[in-house]
Amino acid sequence: MRLERLKLRSYRNYPALDVAFSPQINVLIGANAQGKTNLLEAIYVLALARSHRTSNDRELIRFGAEFARIEGTVSRATGDVGLELVISKAGKKARVNRIEQPKLSQYLGKFNVVLFAPEDLAIVKGSPATRRRFIDMEFGQMSAKYLYNLTQYRTMLRQRNAYLKQLKFHQAKDRVFLDVLSDQLAAFGAEIVVARARLLAQMADFAAVIHQGITKGQETLTFAYQTQVPADQRASTEAAYQALSELFAAHRDREIEQGTTLVGPHRDDVAFVVNGKDVASFGSQGQQRTTALAVKLAEIDLMKANTGEYPVLLLDDVLSELDDDRQTHLLKAIQNKVQTFLTTTSLDGIAREIIDAPAVFRVAGGELTAVSGDEAGAEADSEADPDAGGDETAPDPGPDEPDKPAPTDTQQTDET
Repeated sequence: MRLERLKLRSYRNYPALDVAFSPQINVLIGANAQGKTNLLEAIYVLALARSHRTSNDRELIRFGAEFARIEGTVSRATGDVGLELVISKAGKKARVNRIEQPKLSQYLGKFNVVLFAPEDLAIVKGSPATRRRFIDMEFGQMSAKYLYNLTQYRTMLRQRNAYLKQLKFHQAKDRVFLDVLSDQLAAFGAEIVVARARLLAQMADFAAVIHQGITKGQETLTFAYQTQVPADQRASTEAAYQALSELFAAHRDREIEQGTTLVGPHRDDVAFVVNGKDVASFGSQGQQRTTALAVKLAEIDLMKANTGEYPVLLLDDVLSELDDDRQTHLLKAIQNKVQTFLTTTSLDGIAREIIDAPAVFRVAGGELTAVSGDEAGAEADSEADPDAGGDETAPDPGPDEPDKPAPTDTQQTDET
């Protein structure tokens, strides 16, 4: 899978852009706040119809414009696909091969990407909500069924929580209706748990091999899927449905008392374990970085295994965060396998001998210019401002709320 061409109109600081890319490695070089991260974000939004940096779509529209448009030509094994996403104050419109899609869920999955940014260390040491969001975004790209079940689960969860609040404040009395909502929630939840168990097991196998390669066989990485469904009931939807039904029944009185759903896959988490220890709690910063790198690289192989094609890889200023060994392993892992977009302020920190003939683009003031590697290195060194801070805007945590203490007597968040 490759992004052959990208067109932007009134997107962030890009008034207009029309550029063709290399099928291998594309390096975006330039000083801070010139548009490198904005360009990577546009590719991400084209794939997932949402930004990884903000939950406010209006921020994506260039100041003074009425809408932003992103168009891309994606080359797949089955042929080229034309994608278009128009973002306005009224919402989003998505087209595939010029045909408007009535639902965004029908648009997703046509173009798969894996993004790796410095903040992705939070996947390892961040909150359970961060890891659930990561899992759902990646698995949703690979499986329309997973995305459908996740959407239905979230809808039912909101309905059930609303009814639990009515019961709590004596605005409703019919517990039979609560049982109906619980049954529907258990049905969709069972599908999610089984899919997560299967895909996490696959990802863990890929990550373990990558992690051993980075650590030269000194460390072993495993995943621990943390869900309230017992391990022996995660292999089939029938068994998982039975387990969730029993959980809802057992916690019904407490849930009415608190007015929210206390159990279910919206409470799931995954722990990354290195040599038998939870790396988030007991691992060094180096171990956490290695684990994050192994997990992100495992995504690439997982998508290939489940879709038949490699995704496009987006690396937002991550090489500067990696030491020589990790940087070398990353570049060797993607060379001649995955189309890659890489942002940097200078080529000096990159092991250029590993990258085979990259396409280099200088980014300045929302404009792209194709240049040679030597030219790019000289220009970026002269332009880079060491005091300039981060690129464009700070990442937004997205619409999901952070987790609250689970599940005791505190109210829980509704996201999965």
